[in-house]
Amino acid sequence: MKSPIPKDSFLKVSFFLLIAIAAIAGSFLLDDPVFKFVQASNHGHWKHKPVAGLLSHYGDWPELMVLGGIGFLMAWRLRNVRWQRILLSAMIASTLAGMTVNLSRLTTGRTRPRAVAEQGWYGPKNGEKWLIGVADFNSFPSGHTATAFGFAGVFLFAAPGWGLLAIALASAIAISRILLGAHHPSDVITAATVALGIAWLVWEFLGRRGRVDGAIRQPRISIKQERSSVSSTPQAPDDRGRQDR
Repeated sequence: MKSPIPKDSFLKVSFFLLIAIAAIAGSFLLDDPVFKFVQASNHGHWKHKPVAGLLSHYGDWPELMVLGGIGFLMAWRLRNVRWQRILLSAMIASTLAGMTVNLSRLTTGRTRPRAVAEQGWYGPKNGEKWLIGVADFNSFPSGHTATAFGFAGVFLFAAPGWGLLAIALASAIAISRILLGAHHPSDVITAATVALGIAWLVWEFLGRRGRVDGAIRQPRISIKQERSSVSSTPQAPDDRGRQDR
């Protein structure tokens, strides 16, 4: 029986999983030294950095959806099917990555670096207090990073030239979250790894194969086919003239 996953794709997935596990495991070694470095550079306090603040604010999911939507409409107007698929895939991957990470971080109970509470993992409940939805205990993984890398990851796999620029911007967003004391390095590296995996799956199985825009393109194709069939149908002779004679 033939496997539904091609052998080359299976090897790529296996290689990615090995790299992902190593990256996530190694990222926890960076948490303490980076925490101390950032605090030392801020003289023991968490200061608001203007550039990091802008990147963090405008690198979130709503802004990415607006950007993707504008790009899709431009590609649709220009009848560029390839970029329609890329942008739709990027929006889907960003959304799925954000949802996956957000569902996870609601239960980990990890403190943000800037949290007043003692640093640690508290789970969904600490004593009698539920921590689900409490921002200071929802650090792992990073939602901003997941949505940014989910969006940029599709560009990386579909259009590598533009993808490198997109990944650089996504990395800047991730770094801004560390500088603002919102996340540890392991939070952003884990989120980026998960998001890139989701981005590859979305592009490979939806975007590249043309399934992502099927619901949008099908009505237009049906209308064209209907018009074509109407124009090619022989017209019945008009008998009204003979009846009037």
